[in-house]
Amino acid sequence: MSFELSMIIAVILLTVAIVYGVPIPYAFAAPVVFLVFARDINPLMLLITTFSKVNSVVLLAIPFFIMAGKVMEEGKIGGLLIDWIECFTGRIKGGLVIVTAAASAMFGSICGSGTATIACIGSIMAPRMKEKNYTPGVYAAIICCSGPLGLLIPPSAIQILYAWSTDQSVLACFLSTAVPGIILTALLSIVSWILIKKEPKVPAPAILPFKERRKKLIHTSKESFPALLMPIIVLGGIYGGIMTPTEAAAVSVIYAIPIAMFYYKAMSFNKLKEALTEAGITTGVMFMLLTFVSILSRLFIQEGLPDIILRLLTAISDEKWAVLLMINVCLIILGMITDDICGTLISAPILVPVCLAIGVSPIHMAAILGVNLGMGNITPPCAPFIFLTTRITGVPAAQIMKYSFILIIFCYIPVLIMTTYIPELALWLPKTILGDKLVL
Repeated sequence: MSFELSMIIAVILLTVAIVYGVPIPYAFAAPVVFLVFARDINPLMLLITTFSKVNSVVLLAIPFFIMAGKVMEEGKIGGLLIDWIECFTGRIKGGLVIVTAAASAMFGSICGSGTATIACIGSIMAPRMKEKNYTPGVYAAIICCSGPLGLLIPPSAIQILYAWSTDQSVLACFLSTAVPGIILTALLSIVSWILIKKEPKVPAPAILPFKERRKKLIHTSKESFPALLMPIIVLGGIYGGIMTPTEAAAVSVIYAIPIAMFYYKAMSFNKLKEALTEAGITTGVMFMLLTFVSILSRLFIQEGLPDIILRLLTAISDEKWAVLLMINVCLIILGMITDDICGTLISAPILVPVCLAIGVSPIHMAAILGVNLGMGNITPPCAPFIFLTTRITGVPAAQIMKYSFILIIFCYIPVLIMTTYIPELALWLPKTILGDKLVL
């Protein structure tokens, strides 16, 4: 069978399997099995090379961050971060939407997971905003659209996977999404506040005297200090060169468990067992997925798919800005039909050679891919974050989508355009901290 025909059939198999709800690891296994037989490839060699690739210390960071996120969900840590942030926005009408965006960014800076961010922050903020008569669609949309901040504010699970699959520096990939993530946090706060501030049912906040505000801030800061120390330990350890991302992830778990269980007394041994069991199941599924996607990506690259994609794109236009535009369109479509992990694993090894050919840094591409796939989590038809938010808040998906589209248009699209066409947004921080040689 010809290469072109086998590739077309493999892509169709993958797409159909995902659309029809086949479990994701098996969906990626189907085109792998087909290509092995269609192209007469030795499966033993594929398994050997894939095992050596998956057998990586870098990947150990992911299960540790998953564990830390589960412990934080159950252990009152997320709620204390919210209480501390609310001390600074308590005088603003509609300020809880700002708290939601900021708390999601801070929570994401510890666990690196969008799902954990929505589950923790959403379950705390939704009842508070409902009690204050916030419009259900608006508050659910800001919870949903703040979830991808857990993928952009470092550390990020998908950036670990991107760095692993493309042989880039994990720290450089972390840093590439930091500035876009901060800009996105600011835009989400501003736009959602504009949407909610004119609602007549939202009460104006009570204005406390200065002494009472200061007293409240001091009390909240003392109570939440161990929780606030967690992102400092994790990020400071990584960026200070004291710990690798894997070591920092392990430290976050070691730190979070005693804080949640013995300091805040918000987690029992049974809850800890449940959290660790759930994290173990998630990790097992993820590593099964990593194996099949790694094989499929290797087959695509081995058969020259990046060169074919480059020829197709440059046949339409050889202008750099146009090729980047087409890459973004492809990533947006990919994000709409698959989740961020699958999207990263399947696209990163294929797109990096294309980007190098047109003079785009792989670290710049890490930021472009991160914003695209983060947005894909809130974009129908799949939109896993919208359906997760529906389950947590009880707000119908149709209402969430209505306001999510507003936040996508006025927040995500501008950040994606800036990240794509202003490379320094992604490269300035890695260059400043790590030096030019790591991002060229």
